[in-house]
Amino acid sequence: MTTANPVQVIAVSGGKGGTGKTSISVNLAIALAERGRRVVVLDGDLGLGNIDVSLGLTASHTLQDVLEGECELRDVLVEGPGGIRIVPAPSGSLRMTRLGAPEYAGLINAFSELGDEIDVLIIDTASGISEAVVSFLRAAQELLLVVCDEPTSITDTYALVKLMNRDYGINRFRVLANQVRNEQEGRQLYEKLIRVTERFLDVALEYVGMVPHDEAFRKAVQRQRAVVEAYPRARASLALKALAEKVDNWPLPSSPRGHVEFFVERLV
Repeated sequence: MTTANPVQVIAVSGGKGGTGKTSISVNLAIALAERGRRVVVLDGDLGLGNIDVSLGLTASHTLQDVLEGECELRDVLVEGPGGIRIVPAPSGSLRMTRLGAPEYAGLINAFSELGDEIDVLIIDTASGISEAVVSFLRAAQELLLVVCDEPTSITDTYALVKLMNRDYGINRFRVLANQVRNEQEGRQLYEKLIRVTERFLDVALEYVGMVPHDEAFRKAVQRQRAVVEAYPRARASLALKALAEKVDNWPLPSSPRGHVEFFVERLV
């Protein structure tokens, strides 16, 4: 099955936990929806899904039900804030953490049925470098790495870039500095990462901006809301909207790799 509509697939990753990947994924999705995009967010933390919970939503089905043939992908979609749709993952499912390549292919093939209803698919990957994370990163067209100013965040991001470059030939990554004080600190963080990658790897990292440390973010999380929706004029919200504007201008795929089915070709 082919779709006429090229789908932009963005995997949001960063190696370690706690960098704010999920918040970035959800808020970027809402900011893109505000720009008229039809956005679906896939909770890529297959064993410990939490996007629905973080937004105070109740999911009656998860991806596990799709894999087990109990329902179709469109039955799983949960309507989220700002018109985005979310594909929830089960929480506390060991089986979902042990999928093989054919199961990932089946999972992602399910997305082809939504092909003409999506402009952007954002995958919020799990922490670490599990089979699931690597599968999603290989299949995505844009890799957005969320980095914060902690030594472990830098080293884990470097490890992830190295793995994807060495084992899968991926050499282009986009970097977002999160929870920094200002633009200058964001750039310094990016330059730290560049210094390590340039010495040892042949990759291109592009700095796409920063999201400042903002009390509004914490308040929004406590209220189970997205900051761009709860506090649209907050510094963090404005930064996320600026990021969405950049993402909106990233080139769209022109090859088959741009259809959601390219996932399957790359995974099987």
